[in-house]
Amino acid sequence: MHKRNILVISGLAGAGLVLLAIFITGTAAFKSRHAETSKSWDREAIKATYVGTQLKQTDKGHSTLVLSYDLENNTDSDYRFDDGPGVVILSRLKADGSLSQQEPIRLSYPVFLPTRQHARLAIEITERFAWPLQEDPTYIDKLREFVKQRLANVGEFVLFDQANHAQVTLPDEWQELQEAAGAS
Repeated sequence: MHKRNILVISGLAGAGLVLLAIFITGTAAFKSRHAETSKSWDREAIKATYVGTQLKQTDKGHSTLVLSYDLENNTDSDYRFDDGPGVVILSRLKADGSLSQQEPIRLSYPVFLPTRQHARLAIEITERFAWPLQEDPTYIDKLREFVKQRLANVGEFVLFDQANHAQVTLPDEWQELQEAAGAS
């Protein structure tokens, strides 16, 4: 019986060491995963410049506001932006600078941005809007007012690329468009 007890104790000690090794390895992996997710967003990797705004009739009751930007890749890595869970676009509100996801904002098309190069990116916001008849004398004013109201509370848009931990600020130069519309 004595040999059997020694074997049982040895077996339990070996199992304990294996469990201890698994625990230590698991804790280290958890800590490194936590460090990866808590690293700050890279705000310098990609710079965006406003290009223009377009309003398109989607159907009788909806319109799509398209804002276009030129992206500049300042890194030695390629970037790919696809409309999906890895890319999130939020509005930064003028009032308090908070980020908002009140309306769905999506990429117009996938974008490939090679190392140290430029590419065009467009975002879309589709909303309810009864498109006025072209014969309406206030046709242009109604379109401008829709755009003005839609962007009135937005300071800028912010794109988050979760795969590369990059944050891209899409600036608000459309304010000049709103001021011009108000002046005309």
